[in-house]
Amino acid sequence: MIPQIVIDALKLAAPSWRPILMQGLEAMVEADPEYLQTLAADNFLPTQGRIFAAFSQPIEAVRYVLVGEGPYPREASATGVCFMDGAVQSLWSEQGLSKQVNRATSLRNFMKMLLVAEGLVQPDSTGVEAMAVISAKARAIGSPFNQTLPQLEAKLIEQGFFLLNAALVFRAHVPPVKEAKAWRPLFQVVMHALAAHAQQCNQDLPTLVLWGKIALWLEALEGIDAFPKLVSEHPYNLSFIQNSSMQQFFAPMRLLYC
Repeated sequence: MIPQIVIDALKLAAPSWRPILMQGLEAMVEADPEYLQTLAADNFLPTQGRIFAAFSQPIEAVRYVLVGEGPYPREASATGVCFMDGAVQSLWSEQGLSKQVNRATSLRNFMKMLLVAEGLVQPDSTGVEAMAVISAKARAIGSPFNQTLPQLEAKLIEQGFFLLNAALVFRAHVPPVKEAKAWRPLFQVVMHALAAHAQQCNQDLPTLVLWGKIALWLEALEGIDAFPKLVSEHPYNLSFIQNSSMQQFFAPMRLLYC
């Protein structure tokens, strides 16, 4: 049985994903009949029926599958979309990146990586002074920079990013690795659907962008070797800022700009 609260959450998914997600949920029940029932009776993030919010990106629009670890462990922040912190609006402040961005460690390091990729700051100079200089330019009248996180998210969606977490929910008392394991059957169905859609439409397979150790379990899924793939540490690591493969991958997309 699939709990009603989970079925209701499918409303935020694009129509092209809903039958695929139902198939994935059925696969989850077959693998572990108790998991979804237990989840439905528990407190989890994201709230407001946003478990499948990332699936608002229609399957036909997917060019990149970016997989992080799990939702932010704060209700205001967990949106159901990978590293899109719901508590963040403005990206900039007089001091540099906004207070809300700096609190969202993964987002902060992602922003700094983009700034390095664009040549706006040096890899070894992403501290307060460098950020203040960039912020002044970003906030100037007529600036071409995105001003808010929703604008940055829209730019990612426009580029064809499917912003997933390896675990679609967060519970404080459940290890993220265990939570992610329960969602593997659904991810297997999702990856098969992406491969089938690409074949049917005579398109290239989307590129997988795997962030962190938990996301790496996708490599064990059936058929995953056919997908082009980029792997890096999770953005909550400071080393992500200087990751040259991520810089080279994201630089041509000009995500910082409107």
